[in-house]
Amino acid sequence: MIREKFQVYIRLIKWPQTALLLLTGLTGYFSASSRTDSFESILSLLGSLFLTISGSTILNMVADRDIDRLMHRTMKRPLPSGCISVREALLAGLVFSLGGQMWAFLISAPFGWVVFCGLFIDVVVYTIWLKRRTPWSIVWGGLSGGMPVLAGRVLGTGLVDLAGIILSLSVLLWIPAHIMTFSIKFSSDYVRAGIPTFPSNYGFRTTRTTIAISSIGTAAAIGAGFSALGLNQTYLLLMLLLSAGLIGLAVISMVRPSDRMNLLLFKTASLYMISAMILIIAGVM
Repeated sequence: MIREKFQVYIRLIKWPQTALLLLTGLTGYFSASSRTDSFESILSLLGSLFLTISGSTILNMVADRDIDRLMHRTMKRPLPSGCISVREALLAGLVFSLGGQMWAFLISAPFGWVVFCGLFIDVVVYTIWLKRRTPWSIVWGGLSGGMPVLAGRVLGTGLVDLAGIILSLSVLLWIPAHIMTFSIKFSSDYVRAGIPTFPSNYGFRTTRTTIAISSIGTAAAIGAGFSALGLNQTYLLLMLLLSAGLIGLAVISMVRPSDRMNLLLFKTASLYMISAMILIIAGVM
């Protein structure tokens, strides 16, 4: 029983997405030279972010349960499949979110406000207000996704600085490409659910081009972030090599667009983002 409930909640919080956002938060924190590398500070950072991110994801699941039932990709999620009740999920989402927020503000007021902005933009602005109205809602989704890395940086420095904004921008540019890739692959699902997407509004070719440009922008933002952090030449060279590969693949996807190339670019961009975060942590240790 406990194991089954645990598995439901793991799916409810979208653990791969949550894990990646936690990695970005940790990267933002370690990127700050004035940080305090105590076990307590790192635990508080990860704990507050985990609760807030998980809570916002659960609340999004609650808000989207009706459209999730209509989409083949999402109909087996915990809420539409009946693995958990709406009441339990809503309560869990609120407890996680409020718990994470309270913890964040107890750590630091600036940190708490950045975390709050991420939660508010994700749940209220993106999911509840804009997702069913405009395909441009993905910009706000990207903005909320960029908050954990900025929050980590703010916790380490005590302020919002250029390096933190650049790192946040790199995530913002990556997330729309992630969403657009799925909107192409599962376009019929989104049409069935009545969700406006780039493919349905602007066509597949424009969407693929946007994904490629967004991926190039991600590489450019990461490069600028490495420069702003003043990492040594070894890490800069490694990042340049990874960036060259991502940019090259993005250019190929524009010249020879296809669903297969689109998916390859998405997977490569995801690995690129993970690699960039790990290199930043390694470079400042």
